[in-house]
Amino acid sequence: MTDRDTDLHTRHRAVMPNWQALYYDQPLEIVSGEGRRLTGGDGRVYLDFFAGILSNSLGYGVPEINAAIERQLAAGVVHTSTAYLGRAQVEYAERIAELSGIPDAKVFFVNSGTEANEAALLLTTHARRSNQVLALRNSYHGRAFATVAITGNRGWGTTSLSPVHVSFVHGGYRYRSPFRDLSDADYIDACVADLRDVIQTTTAGDVACMIVEPVQGVGGFATPPDGLYGAMKEVLDEYGILFVTDEVQTGWGRTGEHFWGYQAHDVVPDVLTFAKGAAGGLAIGGVIARAELMDGLGANSLSTFGGNPLTMAGAIATLDYMLAHDLQAHAAKLGATLLSGLRTLADGATVIGDVRGKGLMIGIELVTPGTTEPSPRAAAMVLEECRRGGLLVGKGGLHGNVIRIGPPLTLTEAEAEEGLGILSTALGKVHETLV
Repeated sequence: MTDRDTDLHTRHRAVMPNWQALYYDQPLEIVSGEGRRLTGGDGRVYLDFFAGILSNSLGYGVPEINAAIERQLAAGVVHTSTAYLGRAQVEYAERIAELSGIPDAKVFFVNSGTEANEAALLLTTHARRSNQVLALRNSYHGRAFATVAITGNRGWGTTSLSPVHVSFVHGGYRYRSPFRDLSDADYIDACVADLRDVIQTTTAGDVACMIVEPVQGVGGFATPPDGLYGAMKEVLDEYGILFVTDEVQTGWGRTGEHFWGYQAHDVVPDVLTFAKGAAGGLAIGGVIARAELMDGLGANSLSTFGGNPLTMAGAIATLDYMLAHDLQAHAAKLGATLLSGLRTLADGATVIGDVRGKGLMIGIELVTPGTTEPSPRAAAMVLEECRRGGLLVGKGGLHGNVIRIGPPLTLTEAEAEEGLGILSTALGKVHETLV
């Protein structure tokens, strides 16, 4: 670590909270980027396979995004508030309302996934006059008071206090589920039976909503069988329970097979939340919901910075780029390359317990070799080895033992092969060390 890095780390620890975690034994400062590569404060250039936790969806230095932002800056207005009409805000809302697949949809803009999920809880609990919520085990939905409560991962559950009554159900995380050895059809049946039992035994029946991530992000890119949430929705409909899909990490074509993650499940949500990659790295969040739900609040509300002109310029340019370059199909193609390579590697490396995911959203669950015991140590070692090899990856999972791969959607075939090679070397070294 350079003196410059050491000084910054010391200053960070002095003024930032202890719970604001940093990657690496020697934390890294990012100083510039181009394409899918980042330059660190250590002077090294890294291939980026985590994209600012999937937020830098198009990579870095994208001319179309920069030009859109510069045009808005030149207009002299980066903020107006929702007290005034916003042309870009309306135009973007019209487009994503249609893309959402939700009939008669309306859109509310905020600044993050946490805010979006808080707004979804507000809409659904108000509509149902109930503070009861169903969520999935191993889930993550944000860091605010209510979203922490509905997060089914104790590593992020910072308080037992809650404004909502939450019941957690099985389904999202298959690798450590008691139903893991069942066929897809039987797994779905078991999870649906669990959902019905949880409703009948732990709630008063008048539940406001169930919220799910189509692929659990912070939970280690845990990927349930297709069709699970459609089957669960049949039970929800019996009770009038609303269905919320948290697309903060799975939206905008990242899973490859669909534009939204929920579309793999033969279901139409009542509410959809998004954030992260929607604006090419600018802070954004939003809720798309049926008009009846969105208009149901009986008091004034707003988001001071949600949908501001600068963010909308970036969001429209990002959406245009994604659609023009068919990045959804691109994610499917390169994701298949990475998944195939990693699964081949897993056949000979017993430190790898599971390789899973869809598109450019892949998790590698690491275990004590020859067992299913989670190995956070192995994940930390792989993280460091990848950095030494010039690759930045993410880490997560219920036990902190999953390597998360979520590169910019503009990743090239050559970069995918390069990253796969670095990952293979890192995983091989760690396997040899721990066996």
